[in-house]
Order: sequence, then structure tokens, then C-alpha cells
Amino acid sequence: MAAVAAHGGDYLRRFAAETEWYNEIVLSAVAPGNWWRGLPHPVQSWMRNCVGGYLLYYLSGFLWCFVIYYWKRHAYIPKDSVPSNEAMRKQIIVASKAMPFYCALPALSEYMIESGWTRCFFNISEVGVPMYLINLALYLIFVEFGIYWMHRELHDIKPLYKYLHATHHIYNKENTLSPFAGLAFHPVDGILQAIPHVFALFIFPTHFRTHIALIFLEAVWTANIHDCIHGKVWPVMGAGYHTIHHTTYRHNYGHYTIWMDWMFGTLREPVDILKNE
Repeated sequence: MAAVAAHGGDYLRRFAAETEWYNEIVLSAVAPGNWWRGLPHPVQSWMRNCVGGYLLYYLSGFLWCFVIYYWKRHAYIPKDSVPSNEAMRKQIIVASKAMPFYCALPALSEYMIESGWTRCFFNISEVGVPMYLINLALYLIFVEFGIYWMHRELHDIKPLYKYLHATHHIYNKENTLSPFAGLAFHPVDGILQAIPHVFALFIFPTHFRTHIALIFLEAVWTANIHDCIHGKVWPVMGAGYHTIHHTTYRHNYGHYTIWMDWMFGTLREPVDILKNE
């Protein structure tokens, strides 16, 4: 915010120029003609985010499934735990319908950043590497805390579970979970669980490109925690923990790590679901 105060509109223009460059690269590659250039900048950003969201979801999902279900078939997951093609097809449909709504959130956060409403900064050199890392750690802790409690309330508040989160929890066994389930939410549910990323921008000085990258890496992370492969990397909230969440409904609400569940008494350790070698 100090940089914004010092440089005003010239400083904020750097954020808009950056997102205009993103839009030019993506939309000129996928949209025929120049019709999109006349659209408002936030709409262009939303379209670009949709392209990026769909590409990331499909590429990471299909690659992940190819490796664990076909190329290394039964090396990581027992035969009776491999989801059916029909289950994965339904997950893809749910996520694909919700994607345009999900992608409105980063478009909104970009608009707020470009308007100077947040504490985003443009270059790491403005704060230095040590402060960048400290603020990044605080950002991630806040996001972890926020997602934990948002997720937990989506279970504890019955109408929220019934009308929003239950869409995701129809996948409640190992043989119905897959990387494609990672974004198979009611769109409002998906936005609520990602919104701590946006709230954090108003509290912590945040590097702009890091924020954008972290939001889109959520697609990869959620694919990872729904593949039923327990990586045994402490304190990571891997798929072994999250599979328990889908079967008990009352444990392991955390996102990146197990610390929030440990702190608030909802942690349950996974049984080894890896295939014995």
C-alpha cells in the first residue's frame, strides 16, 4: 500500500498491464478474430481465467489418471479402488459446469488489485526476499486456517451441507474418488473454499504473481488429495488423510497440512491404503 500511495495510478497501471499481457497471450491464441478486444478488461480476464482453469483441470486430471490407472496400473492403488470411467465422467461434468463460476473469483481479485484496494505489490524487490517469504508464510497460514473453518462449517451448518457441499460428497469411497473429483463442487461451494485467498490480500502484503499462481495451483493440489494415494509426507494433508474425510465426514478438514485438524481436534491418521509391495 505504501508503493500505491507513493506512485498512485502509475503503480496500479503495472498490474493492469500485466493482466492485459496475460489476456493477449491466451485469448489471441484461442479466440478467433478480434471481437474479444472490445470487451471490458475484467470480462477479458475472466475469459482468460476460464481457458486457464479448463486447461489446468483437464491436463492435470487426464495425465494423473493415465499414470496411476493405466501406465502404472495397480502399482499405487488396489484393483478394487480404481474408479469407474462413469464416475470420472460425472465428476468432469460437475467440475466443467462450475468452472466459469470458479474463474470469476481470480478475475474479481485481479480487479480489486488493479483498483488499489488490496495490499498487493508488484515486484519482490520492493519488500526484499526475507519479507516476501515471511508474508508468503503468513498468507499460507491464513489460507489454511480459512479453508479449514470454511470447510468445517460447510459440514456443520446443515443447509450449507445439504444444498452445497453434498454435491462433492457423493464421492465417498476409494473406488469413486479420482483426481477429477478435486473440483467437482457446487460452484458456490468451490468459491467459498477458495475465498480465503482473496481475503488474505487485504491483510498481508502479497506478491501479485504469487497470488495468481497459488489460486490456479489449487486445481493441481485438489487433484492430488483426491487420488487416494497416501504419500506419507508429514505434515502434508495428502490423499490418505483426505480419503478418510470422504468416508467419515467428520475428520481431516484441512487443506495443505494436518496442523489445523491437529489443533482443533479433528485429525484422524490414515490407514496405509497403499498397495503392499
